[in-house]
Amino acid sequence: MSFKRFDAQDIVISADSITAPAWSNNATTLTEFYTSADQVARDSGKYYYNIYQTSSNDSVAAIQFSVAYGDLKGSGSVSYNPGAIGNSPSSVVYKQMRTLINGTEEVNLSFAGTTSETIFVISVERSRFKEKLFPGSLTLTIASSSNYLTLTDDSNYASSVVFGDAGREYNLISGSAGVKNSSIQTDGYTTNSGSYGKFLPDVGIIVLNGEALAATQGSGGMEWGFPRTLNSDDSQISIFVEGLNSFTLRSEETISSNYVFVRARNSEFNYSTNPSNITGSGELRHDVMIDTPQAYITGIGLYNDNNDLLAVAKLSRPLIKDFTKEALIRIKLDY
Repeated sequence: MSFKRFDAQDIVISADSITAPAWSNNATTLTEFYTSADQVARDSGKYYYNIYQTSSNDSVAAIQFSVAYGDLKGSGSVSYNPGAIGNSPSSVVYKQMRTLINGTEEVNLSFAGTTSETIFVISVERSRFKEKLFPGSLTLTIASSSNYLTLTDDSNYASSVVFGDAGREYNLISGSAGVKNSSIQTDGYTTNSGSYGKFLPDVGIIVLNGEALAATQGSGGMEWGFPRTLNSDDSQISIFVEGLNSFTLRSEETISSNYVFVRARNSEFNYSTNPSNITGSGELRHDVMIDTPQAYITGIGLYNDNNDLLAVAKLSRPLIKDFTKEALIRIKLDY
């Protein structure tokens, strides 16, 4: 076995951004949305519904995302204590999102400068969005009666990226695949209720402005009905899930690679160190190995300064080496 220390220029680090469909079976778009009756009936169903791409009883069923409803005053869900109106699952969801996005419990959620007390939260399953969601890939279509509202993010129009406690923040606007629908409004926002929500690609969350959705009833032809009744289960999550029509999304991750260039110059690695090549008296078994040696490179081991073997790279076939040949072997390590 022969050793050689790498030079600084022999190791190169590279990073590539890879995008992929967010949903199961490499699907970019979901058009069917299923819930689990068992999960909905449990205590967790008071806070959120898990959404599957097929019936939850199917062997291939997998959670794609979850939907939750939040209300600052706790409306739309039953209070934990009837004597303490406002303390309910919907208030917990709202305050959780408020803390996640704003990093404080003192400032309520704001959408393009307009505060909203009601929200719907789409949380993409962690394994689906991998490292982050891909801005500009979002198309979410929700229906009310026979009318449709299609939303996307404004990453293609933002003059600067806004960073909050949850990472990058983009507004939700009327449009699809990152392109705004100028036939509805110039900026794609609702008229009086700010943007339709926030797109948070770094944590895989989409927060929809409940008041903006309700406001579309007058101008956009929608017929949303989200009652806000204290200490009452108004089934907002169920209403929203029933309105889901299609959901297109892609994930994004950065693949870092170490490229290690192993350089075997003409004068190096020509002699075999295999013990079987040496006689008991320490002489070469074959005289040809004295003046015209040949060796075959079959694998490369990477060691640290403590002589610990860290990785092994195997060649697809043996590579012959002698004084008339040089070899350059590239090893790629992904992580």
